[in-house]
Amino acid sequence: MKLGIVGLPNVGKSTLFNAITNAGAQSANFPFCTIDPNVGVVAVPDKRLDALCEMYTEGSKVPPIVPAVIEFVDIAGLVKGASKGEGLGNKFLANIRECDAIVHVVRCFENDDIIHVEGSIDPLRDIETIDIELIFSDMEMVERRIARVTKDLKGDKSLQKELDFLKRLQELLESGKPARALPCSEDEVSMMGNMALLTSKPIIYAANLSESDFSGGEPKNNPYYKQVEDLAAEQGAEVLPICAQMEADIVDMDAEEKLMFLSELGLEHSGLDRLIQKSYRLLGLISFLTAGEKEIRAWTIQNGWKAPQAAGRIHTDFERGFIRAQVIAFDDLMACGSLANARSKGALRTEGKEYVMKDGDVVEFLFNV
Repeated sequence: MKLGIVGLPNVGKSTLFNAITNAGAQSANFPFCTIDPNVGVVAVPDKRLDALCEMYTEGSKVPPIVPAVIEFVDIAGLVKGASKGEGLGNKFLANIRECDAIVHVVRCFENDDIIHVEGSIDPLRDIETIDIELIFSDMEMVERRIARVTKDLKGDKSLQKELDFLKRLQELLESGKPARALPCSEDEVSMMGNMALLTSKPIIYAANLSESDFSGGEPKNNPYYKQVEDLAAEQGAEVLPICAQMEADIVDMDAEEKLMFLSELGLEHSGLDRLIQKSYRLLGLISFLTAGEKEIRAWTIQNGWKAPQAAGRIHTDFERGFIRAQVIAFDDLMACGSLANARSKGALRTEGKEYVMKDGDVVEFLFNV
């Protein structure tokens, strides 16, 4: 999973990126300090892996843990006219196009020492500024596609359905609405996916708050946050209240210190943990687990995938030659104490090609090629 972090200059975007990836991206109080996209890969926290590791440890032989990972891309601050090459321009819109979802950092705090590129704090205006640039970029792509399909239609009448879809999409974008707002059939969803439109991507609004507003993790008294929250509800997007500076402050704390600090603020999880949870929910993702003496590993798949598709996540041969899967829910395995006990108690199930995977399934795939 790749998440692109976007926002206007000086909204706390790179500060947040630094905090959640500890990748050391440059952060400074002037626009365009991030002149190349910074990439950080972070492990998805999953306590189930630690529990499985303990179960499969024999003496000094501790199996390595391989968690699922998320790639974060810190994309340079966009400004008005980016779709026409203003600021750092189209190069960075292309970086967004490669991402699975967008984390849009929106400034919801006042601070005279940190200059806002527009001169004042207005999250809805800031969101609209970036939305318009993404829509303009998508409009250009759709126009080019319409021209190409119209030309090809003369020799292939089956393209009429795609052309009709593209014209509906063009009309929507011209009205100032994102591509994700267009009702689509299953075939049209596939067409949309093939175009990698910027405004078709799921979005999380990261409302960047001051530490005083963020205390307790429920900043209902911040009017800027409420504006973002209402907009997210209207769009079917996710919203994440966060304090980028606080996240930066806890980066170097050890686990115990961090837990104590978060507890004092009334929080159970760090910003990274909460961002990952929202990302999985937004993209409809779950994790299944494989465990043994050689390796404990989490695999990210789409919710609703069947067992052969999940097997293919490990290796294409597993899907091609799928026979069956030995499956047990994580909680059931923990209750049994070991895989041998689970097998003797009949808790280990044999599932076939139609089995729909569940989050936390511990699986062994049997295959033949």
